[in-house]
Amino acid sequence: MKELIRDTYGFVFEDQLITEIAEVSLLKDFEEGDVLIDFGDYIKKMPLLIEGAIKILREDFDEGELLLYFIEKGDTCAMTMACCLGQTKSEIRAVAETKGKVIMIPVQKMEEWLGKYKSWRNYVFNSYNNRLKEMLLAIDNLAFMNMDERLLNYLHDKSKINKSKEIHATHQDIAYDLHTSRVVVSRLLKALENKGKLRLHRASVELL
Repeated sequence: MKELIRDTYGFVFEDQLITEIAEVSLLKDFEEGDVLIDFGDYIKKMPLLIEGAIKILREDFDEGELLLYFIEKGDTCAMTMACCLGQTKSEIRAVAETKGKVIMIPVQKMEEWLGKYKSWRNYVFNSYNNRLKEMLLAIDNLAFMNMDERLLNYLHDKSKINKSKEIHATHQDIAYDLHTSRVVVSRLLKALENKGKLRLHRASVELL
């Protein structure tokens, strides 16, 4: 597992830290659609993403969920870290966007390494900063963007995560992530197709 960690985090962590991570961590495989963390869970381990992509959702107390951000190879989830360190219940749901691998680090080691390794402190603080920016962007999208702009941004994010111009998702799947109705999504997708932004297929959307 040490080589796997080095391949992803060798430019971030020193070799001694990589060795410790390999000694105490659990490597977990996941498939597309797997729920890795759910609302209300007590989180005892922090994830480091080795391969694949995960979407982070926030619960809407009236109905449904809201997509906050995606995490990719080399990332971790700042809200998960906060729950670990604060020993509080999870306020997010982490769902696998693609299949992949994740390393789970015990919370005790997280705290120990904050004082022991400068590279770990920098990684944790940078992760908080990056996720905060993404959450602020999500808030801006909700507050200031029209739904068609949000939809197009969402499709471009999905395209980047999956490294493909074709996004395999139903209109209902997209509506769920954007916290809107399937009818609205279908209407906007058709309008974007008419503008030459994308092409619609039976169960996928192709960006042009």
